[in-house]
Amino acid sequence: MTTLLPLDHLDPARFETPKILKKLASASRRLAELKGVVASIPNESILINTLGLQEAKDSSAIENIVTTHDELFKGDDSTHEALNAATKEVFRYRQALRRGFILVQDTGLLTLNQILMIQEVLEQNRAGFRKLPGTSLKNNAGEVVYTPPQDQQEVLRLMGELERFMNGDVPFDADPLIKMCLIHHQFESIHPFYDGNGRTGRILNVLYLVKEHLLDIPVLYLSSRIVRTKAEYYRLLQAVRDEDAWEEWVLYMLETVEQTALKTIQTTNAIKDALLDYKHRIRARHKFYSQDLINNLFNHPYTRIEFVEDDLGVSRVTAARYLDELAEDGFLKKEKKGRGSYYINTALTEILMSRHGMEG
Repeated sequence: MTTLLPLDHLDPARFETPKILKKLASASRRLAELKGVVASIPNESILINTLGLQEAKDSSAIENIVTTHDELFKGDDSTHEALNAATKEVFRYRQALRRGFILVQDTGLLTLNQILMIQEVLEQNRAGFRKLPGTSLKNNAGEVVYTPPQDQQEVLRLMGELERFMNGDVPFDADPLIKMCLIHHQFESIHPFYDGNGRTGRILNVLYLVKEHLLDIPVLYLSSRIVRTKAEYYRLLQAVRDEDAWEEWVLYMLETVEQTALKTIQTTNAIKDALLDYKHRIRARHKFYSQDLINNLFNHPYTRIEFVEDDLGVSRVTAARYLDELAEDGFLKKEKKGRGSYYINTALTEILMSRHGMEG
């Protein structure tokens, strides 16, 4: 069993190599660009909803919880009763992400209580931090490669030290992006929960960037690249434990930030262009145009009559007429399901499912 030390035992100067500083500069530029692009979207909930759903899908896929865009978009309502188990788990991830964002906004901190709340939403239980020994991690040959801290008091001590590190209560002279890389590794190595460690850790990444004001809203989701480089991700996690290879890990995470920021900029710009196109053309052709209607169509890739009723405060008959007219005019694609119908925002769904979007 590897003995974990607090992160402030590391020398910050080891992350000031020319290679790391160069990658830090380019990742920081992309992140700043993303922050500006996101600010140009008039309704931030559109990005939180649509990109948050994409992140939930990708992060869950890393844990072999697999669902499709179609299942997710059809399930994008408040009931979730008819959803399959994997899709329900993905929706819980987005719910946990939103909960964490609100908590960080309210407090300006990332605390253990907040982390517990996030994991509670994910796993739908209050098991809290591990009180029993955790699962050992094995390689493809079934050999144990890493055993996380086993003692309850050690888990609590390490998590308390991580909380102080995240909130700047211990001196550590490093850029917040470098600190995010270190925090993610430490959290995954502590493995403080019985279940949901990977997904909780990936939520903490973006919440930390919000806490540090590198982003205003949580839209930089690293899971899309991690799921594509899963073997490398796990190899580098282990290389830190076996060989103290922190520099290689930091470079991988910074590259992930840079690449993901670029893809998110492209996706956000595409969503903004589609939103403005729909706004101008619907306003020119349909007297029932309103900003609330546009927000509805871009908050719900697959909208429904009930959603329009609620968002616009109109009758069911009126909501149905609006959507049917938009479908006839080519803005939406109507798809029957049972006794109801979905109205698919074709421009938005093409962006979200495109190889040029988050999965590019």
